[in-house]
Amino acid sequence: MSSRSTLRSHLLPTLALAYPVMLSQLGHVLVNVCDSMVVGQTGKVPLAAVSLSVSVNTVVMVLGLGLTMGITPLVAAADGRRDVAGLGRLLVNGVWLSLAAGVVLALCGLLVPQILPYLNQPAEVVALATPWVRVMFLSLLPLMVFQGFKQFAEGLGLTRQAMLLSIQANVLNAVLCYGLVFGKLGLPEMGMMGAAWATLLARVLMAVLMAAYVLRAVRLQAYREAAARNLRPDAPGLQRLVGLGSPIGVQMMFEMGAFSFSAIMIGWLGATDLAAHQIAINVASVTYMAASGLAAAATIRVGKHLGSQDAHGARQAGLAAYLLTFIFMSLMGVLLVLGRHSIPLYYNHDPAVVAQAASLLLIAAAFQVSDGLQVVGLGALRGLEDVKVPSVVALLAYWAAALPLGYVLGFRLGWGATGVWVGLLTGLTLVAGVLLLRFRRRPVLTAAPVNEAALTAR
Repeated sequence: MSSRSTLRSHLLPTLALAYPVMLSQLGHVLVNVCDSMVVGQTGKVPLAAVSLSVSVNTVVMVLGLGLTMGITPLVAAADGRRDVAGLGRLLVNGVWLSLAAGVVLALCGLLVPQILPYLNQPAEVVALATPWVRVMFLSLLPLMVFQGFKQFAEGLGLTRQAMLLSIQANVLNAVLCYGLVFGKLGLPEMGMMGAAWATLLARVLMAVLMAAYVLRAVRLQAYREAAARNLRPDAPGLQRLVGLGSPIGVQMMFEMGAFSFSAIMIGWLGATDLAAHQIAINVASVTYMAASGLAAAATIRVGKHLGSQDAHGARQAGLAAYLLTFIFMSLMGVLLVLGRHSIPLYYNHDPAVVAQAASLLLIAAAFQVSDGLQVVGLGALRGLEDVKVPSVVALLAYWAAALPLGYVLGFRLGWGATGVWVGLLTGLTLVAGVLLLRFRRRPVLTAAPVNEAALTAR
């Protein structure tokens, strides 16, 4: 079979895995989209406060999410070699790790608000953002529980369940957000804080339903039985998960941290620029999370081929995800160009905010392909359990290149928010290019058969 036909054979299986993950991943960001759209109708200062809150919350959240992403490639590899005992241990260790991480992240909500007054943001924005941050950090506990069960199921290729649960939770969030912000549907009027409480309740529902699926589904019975032999976490298993997941979390923190710090820099320009930034980054995050669904599919398929000792298949699975991402993100770039003047109106009607957001959406359209290719590159490399070098690449590209360039363009040369966004475009392009080159040139070493249960033998 030729390389071309082999690559073509991976496209439909990748799409079949990716589209439920896309919708599930969109669930994370649609919470912020809904909050921003509803709160934005109350004014540009509350919308700017949401931007500041989300920027701070996201940096911590992605560290936790990345930590759980180490579960998926290990589950995929164990599934590829039919290691039921190993999958049972991964279920136990993954859930314990996610729960512990969720508790730590939620407690951060007691400390982070103390930092907000020192970020040189408008005083009225900080005043609204402080209570919002506390509630949003509390919501990270159920989110991490959801993630622990979700990453295990997705490693087995069971992606539709998380998708359906995310849709249900987002419908609940939208209804509660509307009711609590404006005092509709018989609910109390809470202003922008209503959106934060709506998010917390929706994430509790997601955690409960995802846990119920994994703990009750007939098709997962064998893994639950294997897990039930020892429900305590074990040091070797946790160490392996942390060793794979922590570089992923650090890489995601470097990336999202760069975007969050860019929001802080833009906040120095005033509430109008910060509100416009929130609109543009909110829209760009929708397409990013869709592309991250393809990245998750790449992780699963590359990891499974690696576990079954198929090096060529692992390579072709990753390249198929690259091709699909390039096509999808190119289309998204065109849509952003066409809709740059109308999309901001769904968030806010202030003429200055809308005009600035339209300019930023043009830059967002320009970095769609780079953004998509860098995230799918990360996914493909995770499938190969290659996570440390991408973290270094992210650190250098975003913090040594993108942010300094954005500061010079935005503040020294007077480009304002546009200059900061050009810096982000540069960073994304650098990461995308380096990761593509690494995936194409890195030797694919097939995974050695490892029995997870053996790691804990006493």
